[in-house]
Amino acid sequence: MAKRPDKTEWLERARTHLRGADSVLAAMIDKRPDFDPRAWLAELPRMDLFGALLFQVAGQQLSVAATRRILGRLEDLFGGQLPTPDQLLAVDPADLRQAGFSWRKVGTLRDIAERMTDGRIDAQAIGGMADEEIIALLTEIPGIGPWTAQGALILALDREDVVLPGDLALRKAVRTAYGLDHLPAPDEVLAIAEPWRPYRSLATTYLFAAAYETGTG
Repeated sequence: MAKRPDKTEWLERARTHLRGADSVLAAMIDKRPDFDPRAWLAELPRMDLFGALLFQVAGQQLSVAATRRILGRLEDLFGGQLPTPDQLLAVDPADLRQAGFSWRKVGTLRDIAERMTDGRIDAQAIGGMADEEIIALLTEIPGIGPWTAQGALILALDREDVVLPGDLALRKAVRTAYGLDHLPAPDEVLAIAEPWRPYRSLATTYLFAAAYETGTG
């Protein structure tokens, strides 16, 4: 995957596309001229692919605040940083449970770590794979669904065209932004998001930001 030649140029091109594609997004973008779609990542630990999967698994069915608390305890367990796959496999699973992971999530994390240490998941090779290929590879792991894999694509790989249609916070944000009288189903979110291609990640970030500003996320 080629890197973006210039962040400012890419962001302006993406904003121009989204403004033309969706009037709701156009209003959101114009309201936030200095919005940095990656700024929120500064509040999280630095993440490679394994770290992003840790974050996503930790956050399954939990709030962001609760997820951060669990990650904080995990960092404490590993000397102030997130563990590598080898380090996670070396600790007693009970220590991970004590940090706040359910036993099911402990099993999922150990499965991920095993696959990343034995070569079934090659973090270097994944960088050159298409989004759909990565999602298919990751969702072979019990406990990893599309939401978890899609989040990892955004967090670790900075993929540009990812949307999380099953994410409850995003569905609520879409309901509010588009004035719907119901919570949209994932298929409805995907339909609304279709004109956003190939910048669905940026559009999704704007919707999350708007929801958190109004307290609807």
